[in-house]
Amino acid sequence: MGDAPSGGWSAADMARHADRATLASALVDARERTLRQFAAFETALGPGLRVPCTPELNLPLWELGHIGWFADWWIARNPQLGRGLQADPLVARSPARQAARGVDADALYDSSAIAHDHRWQLDLPDAETTRNDLSVSLDQTLALLRDAKEEDTGLYFFRLALFHEDMHAEAAAYMAQALGIDAGHPLSPVRTAPVDVPTVHVPATRWKLGWSGPGFAFDNELGAHTVDVEAFDIDTGAVTWARYLPMVDAGLAPVPRYLRRTPQGWETQRFGTWQTLDLQAPASHLSANEAQAWCRWAGRRLPTEAEWEVAAHTAPGFAWGEVWEWTASIFEPFPGFTPHPYRYYSQPWFDCRPVLKGASSATHPRMCNPRYRNYFPAARNDIFAGFRSVRA
Repeated sequence: MGDAPSGGWSAADMARHADRATLASALVDARERTLRQFAAFETALGPGLRVPCTPELNLPLWELGHIGWFADWWIARNPQLGRGLQADPLVARSPARQAARGVDADALYDSSAIAHDHRWQLDLPDAETTRNDLSVSLDQTLALLRDAKEEDTGLYFFRLALFHEDMHAEAAAYMAQALGIDAGHPLSPVRTAPVDVPTVHVPATRWKLGWSGPGFAFDNELGAHTVDVEAFDIDTGAVTWARYLPMVDAGLAPVPRYLRRTPQGWETQRFGTWQTLDLQAPASHLSANEAQAWCRWAGRRLPTEAEWEVAAHTAPGFAWGEVWEWTASIFEPFPGFTPHPYRYYSQPWFDCRPVLKGASSATHPRMCNPRYRNYFPAARNDIFAGFRSVRA
């Protein structure tokens, strides 16, 4: 069995099978993290909480309201809450709940209906109003959870809301890094690798790619199917700066984001503070394009999604969880794909972007599952992403 992040793999499995009591505790934990991060943004940005309008960022105040809106939409305002995957995503939601608080939340926070750049033009409620709204929202969520059936269907939307909030918390860490704000350091420390990261040989095998069995699953994980994987040799850890930077020193690649050269050597910006770069740490904030360029330069290649999974589950010494890892596989539906009620989670993004596997130091352990499929455009370098390589 491969090495998971500390407490991560088991925590993720537990979260996907969480009962009502476990879910209640996790939802409170997630909300506390959300509010801590938001408070840090308030301190750094001031009461206006304004950030540049760029594709990588969202307004912290909009993010906070959206998290509450999402939970309300799928839980407190969902007349088919107990139907789980069989719920009709288009079923009418009563506006009474949001009207009672004096805010048309659908017109402000529905990410599928409100274009990204338009969010900067919205008249958002202030921070105190939004925090109070989230408090009421969480109370209602927990009250409904106490009456939910103790099985996968009855708990589906509560688990979905939990993971959605965890994802936004990680996105907030990306934003803090991009803005140079100390909004709380990542949950897990980055582990440094040996000077020479060894490779491990993985024999040919037939592998079941995709999720099957009870518990929660994202729609893009379903459709378990068997694939033939030929033997390969893969790095046991992510490519380190010591391996990556010689290509930069040779003038064959640009200086990576958040790095700078000084007379004393390489430095990295970490949440607004410049510090000496640990050359044995996994290279991070690299795009898929940069990862592919290094592999061509080094005579290596990126692993496929199936190769990564096989190694994570079976290869001795396979360490993951420091950075998300780009793969050579395209994010596409598995056989028989059917979108879940939250139709906008996967289906709009089957657009040739790559799959990332693993987790990062900012990923909550609840999300650290080796079968989880992350996906970002190949040019993105604000996420905590690196890669490992396979012998070509």
